[in-house]
Amino acid sequence: MMASSSSAQETGRWSLAGATALVTGGSKGIGRAIVEELASFGATVHTCARNEATQNSCLEEWSAKKLSITSSVCDVSARADREALAGRVAAIFDGKLDILVNNVGFLFLKPAVNVTPEELSRVMAGNLESCFHLSQLMHPLLKTSGKGNVVNISGISTVTGFPSLPICAFCAAKGN
Repeated sequence: MMASSSSAQETGRWSLAGATALVTGGSKGIGRAIVEELASFGATVHTCARNEATQNSCLEEWSAKKLSITSSVCDVSARADREALAGRVAAIFDGKLDILVNNVGFLFLKPAVNVTPEELSRVMAGNLESCFHLSQLMHPLLKTSGKGNVVNISGISTVTGFPSLPICAFCAAKGN
């Protein structure tokens, strides 16, 4: 998008003023950086994470910086949580969403032969199924906005082997 506000034009930055965004896993790491960057460009952002205490700490910091960010507790590996998140986002953004960032990433740092079936299911639900299902759930909102964008965050380990880090389930699930 091109700069739409004079302050964005004066600084040479483009603007996301008026845009809405959902970023999963936005309380730490890459997700947090994405949340803060989108908000710094003027977007109104909703994020979710599993840890309420971490989220509350982030919300305090973002509020102090005057960033327009809301948050809710959600485990994207759980279908019911994803459906509840979709309802919250629809209500917060009046049925329109411009940007969906599927960022969450689950992995287990242990040899693949020691990953349990339950852990494998969690990795696949959190990394693969959540991207697909959230994209389905958000489709009507993205379509209504007339300019919907979906970004799926992957990782270098999905295309490059790391012998000291056997995380094959993560690689398969995040190889968007």
